[in-house]
Amino acid sequence: MGKQREFYDEQGAAGRLGVPVAAWRWAAGSGLVPPADAGPGQWSRSAVDATDAEGVRAALRGPMAAGQAADRLTEALGQPLPRCRPRVTAAAVGHLVKAGLLVWLGGEAACPDVHPDQLAALARRRDLPALLDRHVPFGPDQAAVRLGVRRVDYDQVVRLGWISPAGSVMIDYKSHGGWTKVPLYSGVDLALLPVLRPGVDWEALRTVPAGRRSPLAGLAPVAPGRDVVLLAEVATIAGVGRAAVVNWRRRHADFPAPVGGSDIHPEFDRSAVASWLLDHDKIKIPSQIPPAMLLLDGPEGPTRLRLDGPRLLLADDAEDEDQLSAWTTEDDADTLAKLTAGEFGASLRRLTVPGAAPLAVPGEVRLIDLFRNGSGGLKVTLAWPAALRGAASDRQAGGVVRHGLAYAGRGKACGCKGQACGGVIPVPWCEEHGASAEPAVEWHPGGGIRCADLARNRSAAAAGAPSEV
Repeated sequence: MGKQREFYDEQGAAGRLGVPVAAWRWAAGSGLVPPADAGPGQWSRSAVDATDAEGVRAALRGPMAAGQAADRLTEALGQPLPRCRPRVTAAAVGHLVKAGLLVWLGGEAACPDVHPDQLAALARRRDLPALLDRHVPFGPDQAAVRLGVRRVDYDQVVRLGWISPAGSVMIDYKSHGGWTKVPLYSGVDLALLPVLRPGVDWEALRTVPAGRRSPLAGLAPVAPGRDVVLLAEVATIAGVGRAAVVNWRRRHADFPAPVGGSDIHPEFDRSAVASWLLDHDKIKIPSQIPPAMLLLDGPEGPTRLRLDGPRLLLADDAEDEDQLSAWTTEDDADTLAKLTAGEFGASLRRLTVPGAAPLAVPGEVRLIDLFRNGSGGLKVTLAWPAALRGAASDRQAGGVVRHGLAYAGRGKACGCKGQACGGVIPVPWCEEHGASAEPAVEWHPGGGIRCADLARNRSAAAAGAPSEV
C-alpha cells in the first residue's frame, strides 16, 4: 500500500473531496476553506479532510464565462454606455482576476470563468469606473474611446510622447497580418491626460468632424527627458494660484526638484509633479465625468434622459437664452427631437448638472443643434429663454418653484414662507394667499433672473434705509 499524500494542490484537494476544481477555487478565494497551510497553493491533508465537501459544492454557482461577465459589467457602467467609457471585454475580466477583485474558477487565464455572485457584487460598486481605470489596460482603439477622440487624434497623442504604453499583448489578426504586438495603455494615464495637459482644448479635439486633419498634427513631439512644466502650469493643473505652488515647494521637502530653467523660472518634470500632486491629494483621477439628468414632460408621462459631458451656459440677461450642450445616443436624440418639436417646445421639470443647483423650465425648451464628431459621438444642444428658468422643486415630479409677489404686501395673517425677493411660496391654508383667497400676486420663477434682481434691489434698499431706533 502506497504512502498517503500529506499535501494537495487545488486539483488534488478537489479530487480528494470529489468536487469540481472550480468549486474548490471559489471556496479558497471566498474563505470557505482555510488558507493554504502547506506552502503557496498547497493544503495539508488534515485541512482538506476537515473541509465540508457538500458546503464547497453548494457554494459554487455558475460559473459565468468571461464574455458574459464582461457584458454584465458593461451594463453596470450605465445604459446607454457613458461617453468616454469603452465596453468591458473578456480580457478585462482576466485583468480583474489578476487584481484580486474576482476569483478564477476555470477557463483560460486571459479570459477566465468567474462566480456570478461575486461578479454581481463587483458590478454594484460605485467605484467600478475607477477600478477599471486602475486595473484594466486599453488597446489603442479603446484608449481613443476612453479619451473621447478619434483614433487618428489618439495616434497623435502617442506620437507627441504625451502617453507611453504600460504593456503589450500579442494578438493574432490572422489574414490581416498574423500575430501582432499591440501596445496597452493605462486607464489612469488616459484619465489624467486632460488634467496634465491643460493647454490643450480637449473639448475642441473631441468635436473634430470625420475626415479633418488632426489639430495635434502640427505640434512637435516632446524631447526625451524634456516634458517639463513651469510653476504657473503646475498651478493650472492643480487649480490653484502660483503662490500656492511656491508655498508647497517651501513647506514640503519631497516636492520634486527642478530639472532645468532658472531660479526665477524653474522647470519640473511633468510626471514627477503629477505623482506628487496625486500623492498629496492636490488633484484627483477623473474616472468619469458626472452626467446631466433630465426629467421632461412627455405625451405618455415624464421622460428621464441622461446626457454625458454636459456644458451648461446660463445667461445673466432675461432677454437672452440658456444653453445646454452634451453627448447622447441616437435613440435619446430622437426622443429629445420629438419632445421639443411642438409649438411651445418642451417643459423641463428638472435638470441636474454637476456644479449647479437643480433647475426647471416650464416650457419653450428647444433642440437647436445636432452634431456628430469624427469618432461617432452625437452632441445635442438645448436652449430656452433665460427668463423662464427657475429652481426645481424637490418633489419627485419636479417643476419650477414659483414665488408670488403680493401687490398689497404681506399681512399679519399670512402663513406663507417669505423669500429674499419679497415674494412668498403660498400654502393652501394661508388666509391671504391660499387656495380660497385668490390673491393678486405677480408670479416669477423662484431662483431665476427676476427673483435674483428683486432680492438684490431689496438688499440694496435695506442697506441704504435709516435704522429704526
